[in-house]
Amino acid sequence: MVDEGELPTRAQPLNHAAMERVLARAVELQSGDADPSDVAINEGQLLDVAREVGLSPQHLRQALAEERSRAQVPPERGLAATLLGPAHVHASRTIRGTVPSTLDQLDVWMEREHGMQLKRRLTDRVLWEPRSGLFSEMRRVLNVGGHGYYLRPTREVSATAVPVDAERVLVRLDADLANVRVERAASGAALAGGGVLGTGALITLGFFVPVAVVPAVVAVIGGYFVARSHAPVVARAQLALEQLLDRLERGDSPRQGLLSALDVLR
Repeated sequence: MVDEGELPTRAQPLNHAAMERVLARAVELQSGDADPSDVAINEGQLLDVAREVGLSPQHLRQALAEERSRAQVPPERGLAATLLGPAHVHASRTIRGTVPSTLDQLDVWMEREHGMQLKRRLTDRVLWEPRSGLFSEMRRVLNVGGHGYYLRPTREVSATAVPVDAERVLVRLDADLANVRVERAASGAALAGGGVLGTGALITLGFFVPVAVVPAVVAVIGGYFVARSHAPVVARAQLALEQLLDRLERGDSPRQGLLSALDVLR
C-alpha cells in the first residue's frame, strides 16, 4: 500500500516535457472550474513550487525576468521569413547593474554611436528611432567613427530591463526591421515584374521565344537576390545588438566624440 500523498517507489522519473504537463494539469485541477488561462500565481508561490521540485530560486528568478522582458512579438513563421529573413531580431543577457543605470547607458550609446534618437521612455523600457536629418545620414553613409550604424535602417529599437535580483538585471534588445524587408521585397518584385513585361513585349514583337524569355529569367533571378539582400541587414543588426550587450557586460563607458556631440545637438 502507498500512503496518500506519496508517490509509488517504482514511479519512473519525469522528463522536462512531462513535468510541464503535470504541473499545468495540477494547476488546472486546483483551480476547479476556472479557466486555466485565468489562473494567476505570484512570485512567492512560484518560489515555493520551485523549492518543492528542487529548482534553484536563482534560476527561477532568471526565468521570471526573461518572461517579463519578452517582447509582444510572436515568433515569425511563413514564406517571407523563410525566403527573406525575419522582420524582428532580438538579443538578451543578464548583467550586473540596475534598471535605470543600464537604460541610461544604452540611451547614450544609441544616440552617440548608432545615430538613433529617443522615441519614448518608460520605467523599464526605452524605444529609439533613427535620427532624421542630412547630417545624421551623411555620418551613416561615410561611417564616421567606424561604428557601422547597423541599427540605422531599423524602424525602431527597444530595450527592456527587468531586475533579476539586487545586483543583476536582464536586458532584452529588440530591433524592428519590417520596413527594410518590405522595401527589399518590393524592389525585387518590381525588377522581376519589369523583366516579365519585357519578355511579353519581345514575344509580341515576334522574337524567338527562347531569346525573348531571357529578360524574364534574368530579372526574376536578380529580383530574388535583391529581396534576399534583407538577410545581411538582419545579420548586421543582430551583431549590433550583441555588441551592445557585450559592452554592458564588460562595463564599458560610451565615448564622447566631437562629431557625436554635434549630432546630438542637432
